[in-house]
Amino acid sequence: MDGVDAREPSFRDSVDIMFNRAAGMLDLPSGMAEKIRVANSTYIVRFGVKLRGEIKTFTGYRSVHSEHMEPVKGGIRFADNVNQDEVEALAALMTYKCALVEVPYGGSKGGLCINPNDWEVDELERITRRFAYELIKRDLINPAQNVPAPDMGTGEREMAWIADAYKRIKTDDINARACVTGKPRNVGGIAGRTEATGRGVQYGLREFFRHPKDIAAAGLSGSLSGKRVIVQGLGNVGYHAAKFLSEEDDCLVTAIAERDGAVINEAGINVEQLKEYMNEHGGVKGFPGCEYVENGPSVLESECDILIPAAMEAAIHLGNADRIKAPLIMEAANGPVTAGADEILRGKGCVIIPDMYANAGGVTVSYFEWVKNLSHIRFGRMQRRQEEAWHEMLIGGIEEVTGTPFPSDKKYMEGADELSLVRSGLDDTMRSAYQQMSKVWNARKDEGIDLRTAAYLISIQKVADSYATLGL
Repeated sequence: MDGVDAREPSFRDSVDIMFNRAAGMLDLPSGMAEKIRVANSTYIVRFGVKLRGEIKTFTGYRSVHSEHMEPVKGGIRFADNVNQDEVEALAALMTYKCALVEVPYGGSKGGLCINPNDWEVDELERITRRFAYELIKRDLINPAQNVPAPDMGTGEREMAWIADAYKRIKTDDINARACVTGKPRNVGGIAGRTEATGRGVQYGLREFFRHPKDIAAAGLSGSLSGKRVIVQGLGNVGYHAAKFLSEEDDCLVTAIAERDGAVINEAGINVEQLKEYMNEHGGVKGFPGCEYVENGPSVLESECDILIPAAMEAAIHLGNADRIKAPLIMEAANGPVTAGADEILRGKGCVIIPDMYANAGGVTVSYFEWVKNLSHIRFGRMQRRQEEAWHEMLIGGIEEVTGTPFPSDKKYMEGADELSLVRSGLDDTMRSAYQQMSKVWNARKDEGIDLRTAAYLISIQKVADSYATLGL
């Protein structure tokens, strides 16, 4: 990456540095920190697929970081720069993330060295199914042992292929649909999964702005409304986060950076219109009503209230950290701030809401989908109409006692459907996890504790406690 200092620790090193910093503050049994830190196992597979008249060989990975709880959980990414160190670091983050938000999984991660854009859809399906087969036959995809999900370069389509491949091999598994999450609704997916990570970013920021001390620590004031937001990456996570914050919380999304550059409008960018433009033109260049900047990463250094890096890891590094002006950073991507940059930003008083919390919406709703698949019934099916009947009786009673008609808005009458329940569960999860982090942060600020360290302290202790009950 241009501008990155040669002393910059790798992504995996950054995760280990941050882990070690927190683990050293805990009173853990001898050897426990090392047991938690290292990946339990990593499987590397090289397989061939006959394509375009010749056999093409692909390399894939599936890392299991911790089995203190099972199944283990983590996405599968398709990218041509996937490597073992990256996959193991991401698997570790999944362990800590699941522990922090109290989702009962260990951490895992997978990757396939491939650029999806290089292949036709039918070719990509054959590659995905073969990769899935290699993992399935080793129980590295299994509803009770290892449950993948979408990640960078994959989505509902790929999860549907994997789920079908599993069902074809494990024909007697009644819970086959629970082998992966992030599936389309028609094959066992859940309402709200696509938006989940971006929605979690929104709920996390809402909770931050409910804590006056935390707002003041970032040098901010007031509510989320009116805050200037810069977003890097308008993929699934960045798009939904920007859309919800601008449309529902009255934030001003003043700049959005993408691969081909960035667009700026201090009066606020219409996120939905920009996304439609990108889908049609393949980038942000030329989007009307905005200033175009060819050097997209440079806008991360612009004035704003909240910076949301939602693209790749190491977006903020030793080469640009001292020029970052945002007082609050919400890490929607995995590892967007390196360990070196983290130290510089903390020294400047910047508050960083860490990735293991900020992007936990995806695994939280994946958990809901997994539970739905195991229970074989959609959420809301049993109680929704009963709730509506109770609401109708209650409103009728109020009208009878007061002699005044109740407002006619039908939302008062509606029972909770699956999407409402998913959003409610996600909101509760993000609130509860942030409150734990904030409590530790505010109680131990004098020790140099920040939100990231607080998150690690909570997560490591929970994992250690789980291992202790297993006899370690």
